Amino acid sequence: MDVKYGQQKDLLIIIPAYNEERNIESVLRKLSSPEIAKIADVLVMNDASSDSTNWIVKKHGYTLVTNVFNLGYGSAIQLGYKYAIRRKYKYIIQMDADGQHDVCNIPFIYDKLKTPGEDGRCPDIVLGSRFMEGSGDFAVSSSKKAAYALFRFCIKAATGRKIQDPTTGLQGLSCRAALYYSRFGNFDNKYPDANMLIQMLLLGYRVVEIPAIMHNRGYGVSMHSGLKPFVYMFRMIFSILAVLYRIKVLHIGMGEAEDDIFF
Repeated sequence: MDVKYGQQKDLLIIIPAYNEERNIESVLRKLSSPEIAKIADVLVMNDASSDSTNWIVKKHGYTLVTNVFNLGYGSAIQLGYKYAIRRKYKYIIQMDADGQHDVCNIPFIYDKLKTPGEDGRCPDIVLGSRFMEGSGDFAVSSSKKAAYALFRFCIKAATGRKIQDPTTGLQGLSCRAALYYSRFGNFDNKYPDANMLIQMLLLGYRVVEIPAIMHNRGYGVSMHSGLKPFVYMFRMIFSILAVLYRIKVLHIGMGEAEDDIFF
């Protein structure tokens, strides 16, 4: 049993998981390496899995929260943010349980979160990108390439920023960004992707992108399998429009990036 002792770290890794018994054990073993264990605590958000995900996490001794009902990817992550805020973590990194996000990215994202930019500000959100120079090879289908191009266009048109990987689930957050996301109505409960990036950029949060190493899923079915990609695209477009209306027309959230002070 890989139980983690010692004082609470500054960094919390949040892993949402739903029926990932064939993938998550390998991820947890890699996270127990000294390089990662010395800088980060791990929280697994088990979204009412019906397989052995729950017991595998317990066997490795990591902190586990299990939802009674399946709430969806976004809700699982948001609950993780609430946990991080309650426990006063300074930094959060979210990564998937299916093995696509290589743990070698964690120290680089963590360092980037703590590094001021030219304006003297540290990033609020660090995106691990599959499509930058220095990223590992990652094969995607033609349909996904078209979707990524569409979301890049939406982000560029709405914010003026070019984001290479608008749907990456590998992200680092400052406590300030996590605090905003943890509040009711500020985070998509199903598919927090390009819509949330547009929201945070428009609200003045600092978003940066760095190359990341990612792999294709080892086992199981993606949450974007079957007809779900069509539902995802339809819902994402309307969510982006809702974000634009909420901020551009109703001015909800404007100024909060400047006003938020952590505790």
